[in-house]
Amino acid sequence: MALEPALLDRPRSPATPPPLDWLTLGDAFEAACLLRCTPRPTSARPTAALPSHSPGVEFNREDAAQRMRQLLARLDIPVTHEVAVGGLRRRYELHRLWVPREHRGAYARMLDAGWWQGRRELLGGPLPGASPARRRWVSRLAAAAWRSALLAGGRHVRRHILGVRLTDRELAAVLIRGAAVLDVPALLSPGTGCFLVSVADGPDRERILRSAAMEPARAAASPPAVPTGMPPERRPAC
Repeated sequence: MALEPALLDRPRSPATPPPLDWLTLGDAFEAACLLRCTPRPTSARPTAALPSHSPGVEFNREDAAQRMRQLLARLDIPVTHEVAVGGLRRRYELHRLWVPREHRGAYARMLDAGWWQGRRELLGGPLPGASPARRRWVSRLAAAAWRSALLAGGRHVRRHILGVRLTDRELAAVLIRGAAVLDVPALLSPGTGCFLVSVADGPDRERILRSAAMEPARAAASPPAVPTGMPPERRPAC
């Protein structure tokens, strides 16, 4: 069974599971956002992505892979981390995360529930009479979405903006809404095969970066490096 962004697009089961508690939701939603930041495998570039049947995900930044490991560890989902090293004149790394077969069902269900519940909390708008605690948690979900995009999306930095390039329309909508929750106006610009979500330089950029700041990941043993010929950059070009 493929564990990739397409997994999160399927219709919800009539037997909806009970809602996640806030702590679990925060981790599951952020992990789902990280997954949605990764490009889907395409037949045009078969060596640049995991096979469609693979129970894993690739990142070309170590900090994104380490964050995913940290989140899955909190969710009691074990994962194998492998580093593939390639390139001739310019060396690069790809970080592959694999979920053991016996945990794939739990992985899929947890990220699916985290995505739908977190998305609903953010896109549903402010609830009349919502408690201060709930408003704080919604702000944390907004920050988690931006943290994922800044770690694993295609960073697009210019003098006047901070932006991320994404191929996932739903995640782009979540980022726009998340920025609004954080009191920052964001702009959505369609590109060729992707979307650019950006905020203005200055106070808006600083507020997003401050909100999305990540606590240090737990120390983990360095995974083995495996030579490969895969290219280093897999981000959509706008």
